[in-house]
Amino acid sequence: MEWSFRSAEELVAALRAGEVTSVELTDEAIARIERDDKVINAICVPDFDRARAAARGADQARARGEVRPLLGIPVTVKESYNMVGLPTTWGMPQHRDYVPAEDAVQVSRLRVAGAVVLGKTNVPLGLQDIQSFNEIYGTTNNPWDHGRTSGGSSGGSAAALASGFGALSIGSDLAGSLRTPAHFCGVYAHKPTVGLAATRGMVAPPAPALPVDLDLAVVGPMARTARDLTLLLDVMAGPDPLTLGVAHHVVLPPARHERLGDFRVLVVDEHPLLATGSAVRAGVNRVADALADGGARVERHTVLLPDLAEAAALYTQLLFSGSVARFPVEAYEQLRTRAAGLSADDRSLDAARLRGMVFSHRDWIEANNRRELHRHGWRQLFAEFDAVVCPITPTPAFGHDHNPHPLERRIDIDGVEYPYFDQLVWAGLATMPGLPATAIPAGRPAEGLPVGVQLIGPMFEDRTPLRLAELLEQKIGGFQTPR
Repeated sequence: MEWSFRSAEELVAALRAGEVTSVELTDEAIARIERDDKVINAICVPDFDRARAAARGADQARARGEVRPLLGIPVTVKESYNMVGLPTTWGMPQHRDYVPAEDAVQVSRLRVAGAVVLGKTNVPLGLQDIQSFNEIYGTTNNPWDHGRTSGGSSGGSAAALASGFGALSIGSDLAGSLRTPAHFCGVYAHKPTVGLAATRGMVAPPAPALPVDLDLAVVGPMARTARDLTLLLDVMAGPDPLTLGVAHHVVLPPARHERLGDFRVLVVDEHPLLATGSAVRAGVNRVADALADGGARVERHTVLLPDLAEAAALYTQLLFSGSVARFPVEAYEQLRTRAAGLSADDRSLDAARLRGMVFSHRDWIEANNRRELHRHGWRQLFAEFDAVVCPITPTPAFGHDHNPHPLERRIDIDGVEYPYFDQLVWAGLATMPGLPATAIPAGRPAEGLPVGVQLIGPMFEDRTPLRLAELLEQKIGGFQTPR
Protein backbone atom coordinates (compact mmCIF):
# COMPACT_ATOMS: atom_id res chain seq x y z
CA MET A 1 0.00 0.00 0.00
CA GLU A 2 1.29 3.48 -0.81
CA TRP A 3 1.12 6.06 1.97
CA SER A 4 2.87 9.07 0.43
CA PHE A 5 -0.26 11.10 -0.37
CA ARG A 6 -2.28 10.20 2.71
CA SER A 7 -3.12 12.95 5.17
CA ALA A 8 -1.28 13.22 8.47
CA GLU A 9 -4.58 12.49 10.21
CA GLU A 10 -4.93 9.21 8.27
CA LEU A 11 -1.30 8.31 9.01
CA VAL A 12 -1.78 8.92 12.75
CA ALA A 13 -4.76 6.54 12.71
CA ALA A 14 -2.88 3.91 10.65
CA LEU A 15 0.13 4.05 12.99
CA ARG A 16 -2.09 3.71 16.07
CA ALA A 17 -3.93 0.76 14.47
CA GLY A 18 -0.65 -1.00 13.70
CA GLU A 19 -1.28 -0.94 9.93
CA VAL A 20 2.11 0.62 9.25
CA THR A 21 5.24 1.65 11.15
CA SER A 22 6.96 5.01 11.15
CA VAL A 23 10.05 3.32 9.73
CA GLU A 24 7.97 2.12 6.75
CA LEU A 25 6.44 5.57 6.20
CA THR A 26 9.86 7.21 6.43
CA ASP A 27 11.52 4.71 4.08
CA GLU A 28 8.73 5.20 1.53
CA ALA A 29 9.03 9.00 1.73
CA ILE A 30 12.82 8.85 1.34
CA ALA A 31 12.52 6.48 -1.64
CA ARG A 32 10.05 8.86 -3.29
CA ILE A 33 12.35 11.86 -2.70
CA GLU A 34 15.33 9.96 -4.10
CA ARG A 35 13.29 9.01 -7.17
CA ASP A 36 11.35 12.22 -7.92
CA ASP A 37 13.19 15.17 -6.38
CA LYS A 38 15.88 15.34 -9.05
CA VAL A 39 13.38 17.15 -11.30
CA ILE A 40 11.46 19.04 -8.57
CA ASN A 41 14.39 20.08 -6.29
CA ALA A 42 12.19 20.73 -3.25
CA ILE A 43 14.37 19.10 -0.58
CA CYS A 44 17.56 21.17 -0.50
CA VAL A 45 19.03 19.66 2.70
CA PRO A 46 18.13 15.98 3.19
CA ASP A 47 18.49 14.57 6.71
CA PHE A 48 17.68 10.94 6.03
CA ASP A 49 19.93 9.23 8.59
CA ARG A 50 18.49 11.22 11.47
CA ALA A 51 14.98 10.79 10.03
CA ARG A 52 15.34 7.00 10.06
CA ALA A 53 16.66 7.12 13.63
CA ALA A 54 13.73 9.34 14.67
CA ALA A 55 11.31 6.91 12.99
CA ARG A 56 12.77 3.97 14.92
CA GLY A 57 12.45 6.01 18.11
CA ALA A 58 8.83 6.87 17.29
CA ASP A 59 7.95 3.21 16.77
CA GLN A 60 9.58 2.34 20.11
CA ALA A 61 7.72 5.18 21.86
CA ARG A 62 4.40 3.95 20.43
CA ALA A 63 5.20 0.40 21.58
CA ARG A 64 5.64 1.84 25.10
CA GLY A 65 2.17 3.35 24.87
CA GLU A 66 3.20 6.96 24.24
CA VAL A 67 0.66 9.16 22.47
CA ARG A 68 1.80 12.37 20.78
CA PRO A 69 0.01 14.39 18.09
CA LEU A 70 2.52 13.75 15.27
CA LEU A 71 4.27 10.63 16.57
CA GLY A 72 6.05 9.00 13.64
CA ILE A 73 4.70 11.34 10.92
CA PRO A 74 7.25 12.30 8.19
CA VAL A 75 7.45 16.08 7.72
CA THR A 76 9.68 18.73 6.14
CA VAL A 77 10.91 22.10 7.40
CA LYS A 78 11.58 25.28 5.44
CA GLU A 79 15.31 25.96 5.06
CA SER A 80 14.99 29.24 6.96
CA TYR A 81 14.39 27.49 10.30
CA ASN A 82 17.42 26.74 12.46
CA MET A 83 18.06 23.01 12.92
CA VAL A 84 21.02 21.70 14.89
CA GLY A 85 23.53 20.00 12.61
CA LEU A 86 22.13 21.40 9.36
CA PRO A 87 23.01 24.63 7.53
CA THR A 88 20.67 27.62 7.68
CA THR A 89 21.57 29.82 4.71
CA TRP A 90 18.37 31.61 3.57
CA GLY A 91 19.89 30.96 0.13
CA MET A 92 22.75 33.41 0.78
CA PRO A 93 26.06 32.08 -0.60
CA GLN A 94 28.14 33.85 2.04
CA HIS A 95 26.33 31.81 4.73
CA ARG A 96 26.43 28.42 3.02
CA ASP A 97 28.41 26.95 5.95
CA TYR A 98 26.44 28.53 8.80
CA VAL A 99 25.22 25.81 11.18
CA PRO A 100 23.18 27.02 14.18
CA ALA A 101 23.71 25.70 17.69
CA GLU A 102 20.06 25.15 18.59
CA ASP A 103 16.74 24.27 17.00
CA ALA A 104 14.15 26.93 16.22
CA VAL A 105 11.18 26.92 18.61
CA GLN A 106 8.93 25.37 15.95
CA VAL A 107 11.45 22.64 15.11
CA SER A 108 11.57 21.79 18.84
CA ARG A 109 7.77 21.67 18.90
CA LEU A 110 7.73 19.30 15.92
CA ARG A 111 10.20 17.02 17.68
CA VAL A 112 8.28 17.09 20.98
CA ALA A 113 5.12 16.22 19.02
CA GLY A 114 6.97 13.17 17.65
CA ALA A 115 7.36 14.24 14.00
CA VAL A 116 10.08 12.70 11.82
CA VAL A 117 11.92 15.48 9.97
CA LEU A 118 13.01 14.32 6.49
CA GLY A 119 15.00 17.47 5.71
CA LYS A 120 14.80 21.13 4.73
CA THR A 121 12.98 22.70 1.78
CA ASN A 122 14.25 25.27 -0.70
CA VAL A 123 13.77 29.05 -0.49
CA PRO A 124 14.65 32.19 -2.50
CA LEU A 125 17.62 34.42 -1.69
CA GLY A 126 16.91 36.04 1.68
CA LEU A 127 13.30 34.74 1.45
CA GLN A 128 12.61 37.83 -0.67
CA ASP A 129 10.92 36.45 -3.77
CA ILE A 130 7.69 34.91 -5.05
CA GLN A 131 9.83 32.09 -6.50
CA SER A 132 12.27 29.68 -4.84
CA PHE A 133 15.75 29.69 -6.38
CA ASN A 134 19.21 30.58 -5.09
CA GLU A 135 22.88 30.06 -5.98
CA ILE A 136 23.45 27.40 -3.34
CA TYR A 137 20.57 25.01 -3.98
CA GLY A 138 19.28 25.95 -7.44
CA THR A 139 15.66 26.23 -8.58
CA THR A 140 12.55 24.49 -7.26
CA ASN A 141 10.13 23.56 -10.05
CA ASN A 142 6.36 23.40 -9.88
CA PRO A 143 5.26 19.73 -9.71
CA TRP A 144 2.43 20.50 -12.18
CA ASP A 145 4.69 22.16 -14.79
CA HIS A 146 8.46 22.12 -14.36
CA GLY A 147 8.83 25.27 -16.46
CA ARG A 148 6.95 27.25 -13.82
CA THR A 149 7.75 28.35 -10.28
CA SER A 150 6.45 26.59 -7.19
CA GLY A 151 6.14 30.03 -5.58
CA GLY A 152 8.05 31.58 -2.69
CA SER A 153 9.34 31.87 -0.23
CA SER A 154 7.97 28.54 1.10
CA GLY A 155 8.11 27.13 -2.44
CA GLY A 156 10.17 24.09 -1.51
CA SER A 157 7.62 23.12 1.15
CA ALA A 158 4.63 23.43 -1.18
CA ALA A 159 6.38 21.47 -3.94
CA ALA A 160 7.38 18.79 -1.42
CA LEU A 161 3.78 18.37 -0.25
CA ALA A 162 2.41 18.25 -3.80
CA SER A 163 5.05 15.60 -4.63
CA GLY A 164 4.28 13.37 -1.64
CA PHE A 165 7.52 14.16 0.21
CA GLY A 166 6.12 14.06 3.77
CA ALA A 167 2.62 14.76 5.06
CA LEU A 168 3.21 18.22 6.56
CA SER A 169 5.61 21.15 6.36
CA ILE A 170 6.27 24.33 8.27
CA GLY A 171 6.90 27.63 6.48
CA SER A 172 6.64 31.35 7.05
CA ASP A 173 4.72 34.26 5.54
CA LEU A 174 5.50 37.96 5.23
CA ALA A 175 4.32 38.57 1.67
CA GLY A 176 2.22 35.50 0.95
CA SER A 177 5.15 33.11 1.45
CA LEU A 178 2.87 30.33 2.79
CA ARG A 179 -0.21 31.15 0.73
CA THR A 180 1.28 31.81 -2.73
CA PRO A 181 3.20 28.49 -2.98
CA ALA A 182 0.08 26.66 -1.71
CA HIS A 183 -1.98 28.37 -4.45
CA PHE A 184 0.64 27.61 -7.14
CA CYS A 185 1.06 23.94 -6.12
CA GLY A 186 -2.52 23.04 -5.20
CA VAL A 187 -2.01 22.46 -1.46
CA TYR A 188 -3.21 24.04 1.80
CA ALA A 189 -1.52 26.60 4.04
CA HIS A 190 -2.51 28.77 6.97
CA LYS A 191 -1.06 32.19 7.80
CA PRO A 192 -1.81 32.50 11.53
CA THR A 193 -2.79 35.69 13.29
CA VAL A 194 0.36 37.75 13.80
CA GLY A 195 2.03 36.80 17.10
CA LEU A 196 0.10 33.54 17.54
CA ALA A 197 3.00 31.17 16.82
CA ALA A 198 6.49 31.83 18.20
CA THR A 199 9.08 32.62 15.51
CA ARG A 200 12.38 32.39 17.43
CA GLY A 201 15.03 30.59 15.40
CA MET A 202 13.38 31.42 12.05
CA VAL A 203 16.03 34.06 11.54
CA ALA A 204 18.50 35.06 8.84
CA PRO A 205 22.08 33.89 9.47
CA PRO A 206 24.22 34.69 11.32
CA ALA A 207 21.78 36.62 13.55
CA PRO A 208 21.21 35.25 17.06
CA ALA A 209 17.91 33.47 17.68
CA LEU A 210 16.08 35.93 19.94
CA PRO A 211 12.41 36.26 20.82
CA VAL A 212 11.18 39.22 18.79
CA ASP A 213 7.75 40.64 18.02
CA LEU A 214 7.66 40.69 14.24
CA ASP A 215 5.70 43.46 12.58
CA LEU A 216 4.21 41.47 9.69
CA ALA A 217 5.86 38.06 9.44
CA VAL A 218 4.45 34.83 10.85
CA VAL A 219 5.30 31.13 10.83
CA GLY A 220 2.65 28.58 9.96
CA PRO A 221 1.57 25.15 8.76
CA MET A 222 1.29 23.66 5.25
CA ALA A 223 -0.50 20.42 4.41
CA ARG A 224 -2.57 18.53 1.83
CA THR A 225 -5.85 18.79 3.79
CA ALA A 226 -7.59 21.48 5.81
CA ARG A 227 -7.85 19.30 8.94
CA ASP A 228 -4.10 18.68 8.81
CA LEU A 229 -3.52 22.44 8.98
CA THR A 230 -5.43 22.52 12.28
CA LEU A 231 -3.51 19.50 13.57
CA LEU A 232 -0.19 21.22 12.86
CA LEU A 233 -1.32 24.69 13.99
CA ASP A 234 -2.20 23.20 17.39
CA VAL A 235 1.42 22.03 17.66
CA MET A 236 2.82 25.41 16.53
CA ALA A 237 0.54 27.88 18.32
CA GLY A 238 1.58 29.60 21.51
CA PRO A 239 4.00 32.26 22.66
CA ASP A 240 7.74 31.85 23.08
CA PRO A 241 8.56 30.21 26.43
CA LEU A 242 11.44 32.70 26.81
CA THR A 243 8.99 35.59 26.96
CA LEU A 244 6.48 33.89 29.26
CA GLY A 245 8.68 31.60 31.28
CA VAL A 246 6.08 28.85 30.94
CA ALA A 247 5.36 25.95 28.62
CA HIS A 248 3.48 27.04 25.54
CA HIS A 249 -0.26 26.68 25.53
CA VAL A 250 -2.87 28.83 23.91
CA VAL A 251 -6.63 28.46 23.81
CA LEU A 252 -8.05 29.78 20.56
CA PRO A 253 -11.79 30.43 20.42
CA PRO A 254 -13.74 27.74 18.58
CA ALA A 255 -14.86 28.29 15.00
CA ARG A 256 -17.88 30.60 14.82
CA HIS A 257 -19.91 27.95 13.02
CA GLU A 258 -19.83 24.22 12.31
CA ARG A 259 -22.19 24.15 9.30
CA LEU A 260 -21.56 25.75 5.91
CA GLY A 261 -25.05 27.24 5.89
CA ASP A 262 -24.35 29.31 9.00
CA PHE A 263 -21.37 31.23 7.58
CA ARG A 264 -21.64 34.85 6.42
CA VAL A 265 -19.02 35.39 3.73
CA LEU A 266 -17.82 38.41 1.77
CA VAL A 267 -16.39 37.57 -1.66
CA VAL A 268 -13.96 40.10 -3.18
CA ASP A 269 -12.22 39.56 -6.52
CA GLU A 270 -11.67 43.12 -7.80
CA HIS A 271 -8.71 45.28 -6.74
CA PRO A 272 -8.41 48.97 -7.65
CA LEU A 273 -4.66 48.66 -8.38
CA LEU A 274 -4.46 45.32 -10.18
CA ALA A 275 -6.44 43.15 -12.59
CA THR A 276 -7.58 39.68 -11.50
CA GLY A 277 -6.72 37.01 -14.05
CA SER A 278 -9.58 34.94 -15.46
CA ALA A 279 -8.25 31.66 -14.01
CA VAL A 280 -8.11 33.07 -10.48
CA ARG A 281 -11.49 34.74 -10.86
CA ALA A 282 -12.92 31.36 -11.88
CA GLY A 283 -11.49 29.83 -8.69
CA VAL A 284 -13.01 32.56 -6.52
CA ASN A 285 -16.38 32.10 -8.27
CA ARG A 286 -16.24 28.33 -7.82
CA VAL A 287 -15.83 28.82 -4.06
CA ALA A 288 -18.54 31.51 -3.97
CA ASP A 289 -20.95 29.20 -5.80
CA ALA A 290 -20.18 26.33 -3.41
CA LEU A 291 -20.84 28.60 -0.42
CA ALA A 292 -24.14 29.79 -1.84
CA ASP A 293 -25.12 26.24 -2.76
CA GLY A 294 -24.36 25.19 0.83
CA GLY A 295 -26.71 27.84 2.18
CA ALA A 296 -24.11 30.36 3.35
CA ARG A 297 -24.91 34.06 3.15
CA VAL A 298 -22.66 35.35 0.37
CA GLU A 299 -22.23 39.02 -0.43
CA ARG A 300 -20.01 40.74 -2.99
CA HIS A 301 -20.05 44.31 -1.63
CA THR A 302 -20.04 46.08 1.72
CA VAL A 303 -19.19 49.59 2.87
CA LEU A 304 -17.37 47.93 5.81
CA LEU A 305 -14.43 46.71 3.69
CA PRO A 306 -11.38 48.90 4.40
CA ASP A 307 -10.12 50.92 1.42
CA LEU A 308 -8.16 48.43 -0.70
CA ALA A 309 -5.93 51.00 -2.39
CA GLU A 310 -4.89 52.55 0.93
CA ALA A 311 -4.44 49.07 2.44
CA ALA A 312 -2.11 48.09 -0.44
CA ALA A 313 -0.05 51.29 -0.11
CA LEU A 314 0.21 50.89 3.68
CA TYR A 315 1.23 47.25 3.39
CA THR A 316 3.79 48.05 0.69
CA GLN A 317 5.34 50.81 2.80
CA LEU A 318 5.49 48.72 5.99
CA LEU A 319 6.92 45.75 4.04
CA PHE A 320 9.62 47.67 2.20
CA SER A 321 10.58 49.87 5.17
CA GLY A 322 11.46 46.65 6.97
CA SER A 323 13.15 44.88 4.06
CA VAL A 324 15.72 47.64 3.41
CA ALA A 325 16.34 48.62 7.03
CA ARG A 326 19.80 47.00 6.93
CA PHE A 327 20.83 48.30 3.51
CA PRO A 328 24.30 49.92 3.28
CA VAL A 329 24.21 53.69 3.84
CA GLU A 330 25.24 54.53 0.24
CA ALA A 331 22.38 52.48 -1.22
CA TYR A 332 19.97 54.08 1.26
CA GLU A 333 21.08 57.59 0.25
CA GLN A 334 20.52 56.76 -3.44
CA LEU A 335 16.98 55.63 -2.58
CA ARG A 336 16.36 58.85 -0.63
CA THR A 337 17.37 60.93 -3.62
CA ARG A 338 15.03 58.97 -5.88
CA ALA A 339 12.14 59.19 -3.38
CA ALA A 340 12.61 62.97 -3.08
CA GLY A 341 12.01 63.23 -6.83
CA LEU A 342 8.57 61.57 -6.67
CA SER A 343 5.53 63.69 -7.43
CA ALA A 344 3.35 64.21 -4.34
CA ASP A 345 0.31 62.91 -6.21
CA ASP A 346 2.02 59.70 -7.41
CA ARG A 347 -0.09 57.01 -5.73
CA SER A 348 1.35 54.02 -7.65
CA LEU A 349 2.65 50.99 -5.77
CA ASP A 350 6.10 51.70 -7.26
CA ALA A 351 5.99 55.06 -5.45
CA ALA A 352 4.75 53.42 -2.24
CA ARG A 353 7.68 50.96 -2.39
CA LEU A 354 10.20 53.75 -2.82
CA ARG A 355 8.68 55.90 -0.06
CA GLY A 356 8.56 52.93 2.28
CA MET A 357 12.23 52.15 1.67
CA VAL A 358 13.25 55.55 3.07
CA PHE A 359 10.69 55.88 5.88
CA SER A 360 11.79 57.85 8.90
CA HIS A 361 10.73 56.56 12.30
CA ARG A 362 8.13 59.33 12.33
CA ASP A 363 6.79 58.10 8.95
CA TRP A 364 6.59 54.54 10.28
CA ILE A 365 4.66 55.61 13.40
CA GLU A 366 2.17 57.43 11.16
CA ALA A 367 1.76 54.34 8.94
CA ASN A 368 1.37 52.15 12.02
CA ASN A 369 -1.38 54.45 13.33
CA ARG A 370 -3.19 54.14 10.00
CA ARG A 371 -2.82 50.37 10.28
CA GLU A 372 -4.65 50.50 13.62
CA LEU A 373 -7.52 52.32 11.91
CA HIS A 374 -7.63 49.54 9.31
CA ARG A 375 -7.60 46.91 12.08
CA HIS A 376 -10.59 48.63 13.61
CA GLY A 377 -12.32 48.61 10.23
CA TRP A 378 -11.75 44.86 9.99
CA ARG A 379 -13.18 44.36 13.50
CA GLN A 380 -16.34 46.12 12.36
CA LEU A 381 -16.46 44.04 9.16
CA PHE A 382 -16.09 40.81 11.14
CA ALA A 383 -19.05 41.76 13.32
CA GLU A 384 -21.15 41.32 10.14
CA PHE A 385 -19.16 38.62 8.30
CA ASP A 386 -17.28 35.51 9.39
CA ALA A 387 -14.76 35.30 6.54
CA VAL A 388 -13.60 37.06 3.37
CA VAL A 389 -12.86 35.01 0.24
CA CYS A 390 -10.37 36.62 -2.16
CA PRO A 391 -7.43 35.83 -4.47
CA ILE A 392 -3.92 35.09 -3.20
CA THR A 393 -2.21 36.33 -6.37
CA PRO A 394 -3.85 37.38 -9.66
CA THR A 395 -2.59 34.41 -11.72
CA PRO A 396 -1.71 30.71 -11.43
CA ALA A 397 1.98 29.80 -11.25
CA PHE A 398 4.06 31.79 -13.76
CA GLY A 399 7.15 30.74 -15.69
CA HIS A 400 10.56 30.92 -13.99
CA ASP A 401 11.90 34.49 -14.13
CA HIS A 402 15.44 34.87 -12.82
CA ASN A 403 16.06 38.46 -13.88
CA PRO A 404 18.58 39.57 -11.21
CA HIS A 405 16.78 42.92 -10.91
CA PRO A 406 13.36 41.99 -9.47
CA LEU A 407 12.04 45.53 -9.85
CA GLU A 408 12.48 45.11 -13.63
CA ARG A 409 10.41 41.91 -13.72
CA ARG A 410 6.82 41.93 -14.94
CA ILE A 411 3.80 39.74 -14.20
CA ASP A 412 1.51 38.97 -17.14
CA ILE A 413 -2.18 39.09 -16.16
CA ASP A 414 -4.28 37.90 -19.12
CA GLY A 415 -1.96 39.61 -21.60
CA VAL A 416 -1.37 42.87 -19.67
CA GLU A 417 1.95 43.43 -17.90
CA TYR A 418 2.19 44.79 -14.35
CA PRO A 419 5.19 45.43 -12.08
CA TYR A 420 6.21 42.07 -10.57
CA PHE A 421 5.71 43.00 -6.92
CA ASP A 422 2.23 44.44 -7.54
CA GLN A 423 0.94 40.87 -7.29
CA LEU A 424 1.55 41.03 -3.52
CA VAL A 425 -1.45 43.28 -2.85
CA TRP A 426 -3.84 40.38 -2.17
CA ALA A 427 -1.44 38.64 0.22
CA GLY A 428 -0.89 41.98 1.96
CA LEU A 429 -4.61 42.41 2.56
CA ALA A 430 -4.40 39.90 5.44
CA THR A 431 -0.76 40.54 6.38
CA MET A 432 -0.92 44.30 6.99
CA PRO A 433 -3.56 44.08 9.77
CA GLY A 434 -2.17 40.73 11.01
CA LEU A 435 -5.27 38.64 10.23
CA PRO A 436 -5.36 34.85 9.86
CA ALA A 437 -5.77 33.55 6.31
CA THR A 438 -6.18 30.00 5.05
CA ALA A 439 -5.10 29.13 1.49
CA ILE A 440 -7.21 26.40 -0.11
CA PRO A 441 -7.22 24.74 -3.55
CA ALA A 442 -10.11 25.93 -5.71
CA GLY A 443 -9.76 23.65 -8.72
CA ARG A 444 -7.72 23.68 -11.91
CA PRO A 445 -9.33 26.04 -14.40
CA ALA A 446 -6.20 27.13 -16.27
CA GLU A 447 -3.85 25.10 -18.47
CA GLY A 448 -4.10 22.25 -15.98
CA LEU A 449 -2.54 24.44 -13.26
CA PRO A 450 -4.03 24.59 -9.77
CA VAL A 451 -5.60 27.79 -8.45
CA GLY A 452 -6.15 28.64 -4.81
CA VAL A 453 -8.06 31.27 -2.86
CA GLN A 454 -7.62 32.60 0.65
CA LEU A 455 -10.17 32.70 3.44
CA ILE A 456 -9.37 35.67 5.69
CA GLY A 457 -10.75 35.47 9.22
CA PRO A 458 -11.03 37.65 12.33
CA MET A 459 -7.94 38.25 14.46
CA PHE A 460 -7.13 35.31 16.76
CA GLU A 461 -10.16 33.44 15.41
CA ASP A 462 -7.97 31.21 13.25
CA ARG A 463 -10.31 28.25 13.75
CA THR A 464 -13.06 30.04 11.80
CA PRO A 465 -11.32 30.15 8.36
CA LEU A 466 -9.81 26.72 9.08
CA ARG A 467 -13.27 25.23 9.69
CA LEU A 468 -14.61 26.94 6.58
CA ALA A 469 -11.69 25.45 4.62
CA GLU A 470 -12.63 21.99 5.89
CA LEU A 471 -16.30 22.42 4.90
CA LEU A 472 -15.34 23.67 1.44
CA GLU A 473 -12.95 20.73 0.98
CA GLN A 474 -15.88 18.37 1.64
CA LYS A 475 -17.97 20.25 -0.92
CA ILE A 476 -15.60 21.02 -3.84
CA GLY A 477 -12.68 18.68 -3.18
CA GLY A 478 -9.15 19.63 -2.21
CA PHE A 479 -5.65 18.54 -3.14
CA GLN A 480 -5.20 16.55 -6.34
CA THR A 481 -2.06 14.63 -7.20
CA PRO A 482 -0.13 16.36 -10.02
CA ARG A 483 -0.22 14.48 -13.30
